[in-house]
Amino acid sequence: MTISLSAGKFPLAALAAATLLPLSMLAAAPAQAQDDCERGDLADIYCDENGDMVADRPDDESEWANPDTLIFAYTPVEDPAIYSDIWQPFIDHLEEVTERDVRFFAVQSNSAQVEAMRSGRLHIAGFSTGPTPFAVNLAGAVPFALMGSDDGRFGYTLQLYTHVDSGIDEMEDLKGKRVAHTSPTSNSGNQAPRALFPEEGIVPGEDYEVVYSGSHDQSMLGVVAQDYDAAPVASEVVERMAARGLYDEEDVKIIYESDRFPTTSYNYAHNLHPDLVEKVEEAFFSFDFAGTDLGEEFEGVEKFIPINYAEDWKVIRTIQEANGVEYTPDNLEE
Repeated sequence: MTISLSAGKFPLAALAAATLLPLSMLAAAPAQAQDDCERGDLADIYCDENGDMVADRPDDESEWANPDTLIFAYTPVEDPAIYSDIWQPFIDHLEEVTERDVRFFAVQSNSAQVEAMRSGRLHIAGFSTGPTPFAVNLAGAVPFALMGSDDGRFGYTLQLYTHVDSGIDEMEDLKGKRVAHTSPTSNSGNQAPRALFPEEGIVPGEDYEVVYSGSHDQSMLGVVAQDYDAAPVASEVVERMAARGLYDEEDVKIIYESDRFPTTSYNYAHNLHPDLVEKVEEAFFSFDFAGTDLGEEFEGVEKFIPINYAEDWKVIRTIQEANGVEYTPDNLEE
């Protein structure tokens, strides 16, 4: 089965069908490989002649995607319906600036999201921190923005939570415990703990049992319910959960916190028409969070700020390299 990387106007039913395909199937029969070119870690259907670590736009203008309807997806979350409403003010703004219809598509997993962009049926997407390099290398995603403050600050921390009654007060106490990581590709939920915790004298998978919960939300709720002894999670997710009253902050405590990492990256597909890319970027960088549901959900965020994947994701790639991560479809499967 061959999935074309060109993109036109796709109905949501077709997009949903595409995301049900395993990434390994898409990898088994991708679009024709590019002629020999510089590509670094990129899949062989992409080139990176300018060395910026992201896929170049195709030289052949006939391969540029210029769809009438843009498909936008945010990262997998516990309740996609809520986020569809939260993102609506931005969707409206994106439609106005690009003069295109925009549809929000709720993805169920990181691998499904990468599959959708790789297959040409997802045009703009927010990828979580850890999966971003997979999206870049496997799906031709081009990171260009993330949420930040007016002074250009951005990022989140890895926080390790436990229940106040767990008897766990320091990292040493994790030995022999059952700790929830989120998913293999998650940065703060798995890769960072595996790279950083050994410096604290604790080796995940050796000193404690690793159990994959599926998401930061489920990890945190599992700690609250004492289904897990502890869980490393992203601070930004926990803050949003607390703001929505999904757990009582007095039920948990933090026993470790890392330095800051970049947050969700916002990407466009590498083969989008350059005129459309210009409009997409204009929409992101001109959006005013103030007074919107999106601004209320992402407290402290004031605007989208431009990013450089090669520089801003270096710490993440370093963590993944320390974990022996290779950007292959099998390593992304959850």
